[in-house]
Amino acid sequence: MTAHIADVNVAADARAARRELRRRFSGSLYGSGSAGYDEARQAVNPALDARPLVIAEAAGALDVSAALTWARERQLPFAVQSTGHGTQVPSDGGVLLKTSALTRVLVDPDRGIARVGAGARWDSVLAAAAPFGLAPLSGSSPDVGVAGYTLGGGLSWLSRRFGFAADSVLRAQVVTADGRMVTASRDEHPELFWALRGGGGNFGVVTSLDFRLHRVARVWSGSAVFPLERAAVTLAAYRDWIADAPDELSTAVVLLPSWPSTGAPAFAIRAMSSGTPEAAAEAMRPLYRAAGAPLWDDFREAPFAQTRMPGIAPLNFDLFETLPDPVIEHVVDAVRQPGSRVGAVEVRHWGGAMSRPTPDAGPVGHRNVPLSVIVEGPAETAEALAPYATGGTFLNFLRDPSRVEAAYTPDNYRWLRVLKARLDPDNVLSVNHNIAPRP
Repeated sequence: MTAHIADVNVAADARAARRELRRRFSGSLYGSGSAGYDEARQAVNPALDARPLVIAEAAGALDVSAALTWARERQLPFAVQSTGHGTQVPSDGGVLLKTSALTRVLVDPDRGIARVGAGARWDSVLAAAAPFGLAPLSGSSPDVGVAGYTLGGGLSWLSRRFGFAADSVLRAQVVTADGRMVTASRDEHPELFWALRGGGGNFGVVTSLDFRLHRVARVWSGSAVFPLERAAVTLAAYRDWIADAPDELSTAVVLLPSWPSTGAPAFAIRAMSSGTPEAAAEAMRPLYRAAGAPLWDDFREAPFAQTRMPGIAPLNFDLFETLPDPVIEHVVDAVRQPGSRVGAVEVRHWGGAMSRPTPDAGPVGHRNVPLSVIVEGPAETAEALAPYATGGTFLNFLRDPSRVEAAYTPDNYRWLRVLKARLDPDNVLSVNHNIAPRP
């Protein structure tokens, strides 16, 4: 009986709280038990079962400010979510602000700039930019939200030529932790602007972004599949080949436990080039010599906006300075074993423009590390690689919020904590990949 009375009181308090917020908020509000609540609280990660006190779907920047101020006044946890792809921390008992209604996309074709609302997805930007022969630095999936992807760094198949998505940001409209609405750019609030470009959602709630688009109308891309027997030799060749790979060419080698047409283990060389098909094919010739005759090859030229490169779920992600023989042997064996629980292993080349930042570039990741390995499978398979990895990670691919520091260089992380203490000393924006204020 007592527990039932307590539950009733909690529910009544929650309703009263939502009524109070309603007086300030013009968008939709959802509470536990109300229609739309269960749908709105979902993240892409099925392991998260968040139970926020209130879900507030902002209709504009004023709503963002109202919800953030209200949560801070009541000392409630505050989280931000658009598509839910980057959500790794549940917003239990707090305010979950949804920016998914802020979907406006404007393209200035003469200046090659897009202005994009915080709830927009990459498919909308691709569709708006393509008629002008322009391309954003989008990732593998067009369903991913622009804002979270970009604030976490943003790795595109065009990044070796143009840098991280965060490097293309020119301006951001931001609601700060104290509820102010400001513009952050190189000339206005430059410290905030620096921190946003790689610092995730720690320094303000972005309501819109302006970023450069790039003159790429068509790309040459695809995959070539080979029997797994040549995988070790090809990976050994790949670790040397990347040193001279042109910036226009992004590549990855993916090991697969079963190729559909044969049922046997295989590996694929995947690539995208924003240069000419002939130049890309010539550059990749050494890899083909190592790999042998392909079982399947679908490379072709097509509009960038219509090109889809398969992605690998970053269940276990590590960065590498090179690929030692023990790493190559381990990943090949993990895929080759009968009954392997590994879905795929991806070895990807980074570098290029990502490793040559401008002097005022944001704090994105470990720019000088040339390779990553993703193991889509059991953690123990990836753990055997740890002694050979750098120990660093990439914020967009980080599933363990306790390892945020590993996503940055020591100097950048130290400075991010200093800025956090200036911009959000009470750590209001903490239900995320959190960077705590430096005392």
